[in-house]
Amino acid sequence: MRFNPLIPELTVSDIGRTKDFYRNVLGFTLEYERPENRFAFLSLEGNQLMFEEENGHWDTGPLEYPYGRGINFEMTVSDVEGLYRRVLDAGIGPFRELKTSRYRSGEAEIVQKEFLIQDPDGYLLRFTD
Repeated sequence: MRFNPLIPELTVSDIGRTKDFYRNVLGFTLEYERPENRFAFLSLEGNQLMFEEENGHWDTGPLEYPYGRGINFEMTVSDVEGLYRRVLDAGIGPFRELKTSRYRSGEAEIVQKEFLIQDPDGYLLRFTD
């Protein structure tokens, strides 16, 4: 397995609930875990995330829901519409519904379908095509 140059490691309140959400709802693969450390490394189509249950080692301040305020994680997937349907079928309401967005990048325009959801700890996830 090849590791991305940047891999966010997110503190979570319950590693079991997090693994269940990312694997069974979003379709991530469990690459490896260290149960004794309540740690898991998951991936989806090249998107890589690490999760560790709160342990005090990395805390810079108190954690309150929603975690990750001020950040969203954009992840490109091959079938954003299919993933959106999976999320809805799981009974999860989107933070922002599936839509086509346009963003200026210099002189070019980026057009992408995207939706946003929050994970069980409130981290904001943006999935795009």
